Amino acid sequence: MFPRVFIYLVGLLVMALGIVFLLKSDLGVPPWDVLHVGLFYNFGLTIGSWSIIAGLVILTISAIIAKEIPQIGAFANMLLVGTFIDLYLILPFINTPDHLIGRVIMFAFGLLFLGYGMGIYISAQFGAGPRDSLMIAISEKTGWSIRTVRSVIEIVALVIGWRLGGPVFWGTIIFSLSIGPISGFALPHSRIVTDRWLAKLKAKQDKKHLGEKTNRGAVL
Repeated sequence: MFPRVFIYLVGLLVMALGIVFLLKSDLGVPPWDVLHVGLFYNFGLTIGSWSIIAGLVILTISAIIAKEIPQIGAFANMLLVGTFIDLYLILPFINTPDHLIGRVIMFAFGLLFLGYGMGIYISAQFGAGPRDSLMIAISEKTGWSIRTVRSVIEIVALVIGWRLGGPVFWGTIIFSLSIGPISGFALPHSRIVTDRWLAKLKAKQDKKHLGEKTNRGAVL
C-alpha cells in the first residue's frame, strides 16, 4: 500500500507543478484554468479553490455517467491538487521567465509534467481525479479514444472559461490540441513503469520473507 500511496502523491505533485508552470509561463492558461481563472475574476476565492469546487461538480457528472460512486482517490485528488496549486503559486522562486525562450521552455515542461503527472497518479490505481474520471467514463461509455475524449473536454472547458473572461492566448490552443496525444502516450507508459516497479518491490519482499522463514526453520 505504501508504494502506491507514494506513487499517487508524486503524480499529484508533478501534475500540479505542471499546471503552475503553464500558468507562470504566461503563454496561455490551460483550458480548465481558463475556467478557474474566469470564476476567480467573477467570484473571488483562489484558483485552487475553484479547481476543488469545479472538481466536485465534475465528479458528480462522472458518477452519473458511470453509474457508480468514484473511488476515494478521486476525492483526495480533488482536494490535494487544488491545495498543491495554491501552495506552488505562493513559492517565491517559481516566477515567469524574463525572456520568451525561457517562457517557452517552462510551457513545454508544464505540458510534460501535467501529462505524466496524470499518468503517474492514475497508475497507482487509487481512482482517477475529477477531470480524468470524466474522461475515462465518457471513453468507456462512447468507445471513443482517451485522446479524442480528453481533447473534446478541454475545448468545452476552454469555451466556457473564455465566456467567463478567463485569459486565452496561443499557448492555450496548443495545450488543447496537444494534451490529448500526450495523455494517450503518458497513461499506458506510466502504467507499465509503475507495474514493473511494484513487481520488483513485491519480488524483493517475497524473497525477504522466504529468507526469514528459512532462517527460522534452520533455528528450529
